[in-house]
Amino acid sequence: MSLPHPIQYQGSKRTLAADILHFLPRKIERFIEPFAGTAAVSIAVAARYISQSFWLNDLNQPLIELLELIIERPDEIVSAYTEIWNGQHDDSIEHYAEVREKFNQTHDPKLFLYLLARCVKGAVRYNSKGLFNQSPDKRRKGTQPENMRKNIEGVSAFLKGNCKFTSLDYREVLATVSSSDFIYLDPPYQGVCGNRDARYFAGIDRDEFVLAIEQLNRRGIAFAISYDGKLGNKTFGIPLPPELGLKRIEIEVGRSTQSTLLGRSEITVESLYLSSSLLPETFAGLESYNHMAPKQLTLLETNGRLSAATR
Repeated sequence: MSLPHPIQYQGSKRTLAADILHFLPRKIERFIEPFAGTAAVSIAVAARYISQSFWLNDLNQPLIELLELIIERPDEIVSAYTEIWNGQHDDSIEHYAEVREKFNQTHDPKLFLYLLARCVKGAVRYNSKGLFNQSPDKRRKGTQPENMRKNIEGVSAFLKGNCKFTSLDYREVLATVSSSDFIYLDPPYQGVCGNRDARYFAGIDRDEFVLAIEQLNRRGIAFAISYDGKLGNKTFGIPLPPELGLKRIEIEVGRSTQSTLLGRSEITVESLYLSSSLLPETFAGLESYNHMAPKQLTLLETNGRLSAATR
């Protein structure tokens, strides 16, 4: 099933969401994303009727406000986007610059949607002053308003009236969750970026993140984490420590578009970690995992750790 997604956001788990769902419980009382981004996994969870209650949190306040508009007031954000998009005159690059400057002054989430739809590779970038500074894609003018409307209305149909929206530090969210919740964590990709990452308002401290996961374990909270990964022979991020007792699964995402353009055949693999509270139900009798892409991903147990092989 093709799911609606208004925002083509770099780092989004849009293409991986269906695969992640294979390892989650079939029914969840409340699904929580402390690093919601564009809520791609929550959209997939709602579409499969796995949960009807969601908590979407992201430190990027304009982004979480945009999500709230998309989900709760779709007509309002569609109208605003259409007006901004239609305002592109002969010099659309200058129009983008004007909208970006106004957004940096006001942090208006309605302006943010246009910037995300038009910027290079859907990649959010901030300068050292915390100002959005990503350039426009000069080859295109962003999603057509009619297509944007269909995607926004589709997301709203899945999630409207079922969400709590906050812009908190992830640790504040984790401190209040209960054993009936399920937590999906997708922190800044490297997971080792320290106090700041150009893609985010702020990075996260690795040691603090590990401590937060240890606390979830002690409280018996069920969770899954997207953390490190690799592209060909290049790795991104340091794997989470084995002392956490998590099951690490390597999921093949597919061939990198950028590598293909450069004449290289490199496969992107992302790691998914599952809490020990998930293991008895999820992994009973598990021998292999059929990836949703044309290739299949087989999970091989090697020295107590799952590794990936394609066939």
